[in-house]
Amino acid sequence: MPADFSAVIAATAQWLLRAYPPAGGVFDAALAEAQARQAATVAAWLRYPTTLDSSLLGMLGPGGSARLDWVTGMDTGPDTADTADVAATEEETAWRTWVDEVVASWAATLLADGELAAAAVAAVAGSEHADGLTFDFRRLTHPDDRDRQAAALLRHPDLLAPVAELHRDQLDTRLGRHSAEAA
Repeated sequence: MPADFSAVIAATAQWLLRAYPPAGGVFDAALAEAQARQAATVAAWLRYPTTLDSSLLGMLGPGGSARLDWVTGMDTGPDTADTADVAATEEETAWRTWVDEVVASWAATLLADGELAAAAVAAVAGSEHADGLTFDFRRLTHPDDRDRQAAALLRHPDLLAPVAELHRDQLDTRLGRHSAEAA
């Protein structure tokens, strides 16, 4: 997996965790991070199914989190600040440029819908990215009570809806879910 691709997955998972923070302490944070990373990984593998796709992503860039920040009310830009504050803010938030809006939207959809998450994991099982790997997306597809408790906000369908709905139709199309409706 190209380094740029893993940066997109990591940044998108980080954005999800900041937008929908874990419930409690360190253990909750670790469980929520595992779920966010699994969702971002599956979403990225679906969005960029080939090595060529992920390489092009590295060359062109993912677009950043600006629209997602606006949709969720997490706008991070300073309104008025001196130059030192602006430089510090830019350094602290540079990772946001690696967030992919579509991957975040798809990951939010997968976190909110276990059935769709299972279909997405099945779809990526034979992808180039999964080739030769043994992976377990159990925390995404079959979260236990502890997982759900740790990521209560991260899995709340109503809270995720504004982000999930941004690109839900594209995800449904990618998973072939519109073909039954059209028949």
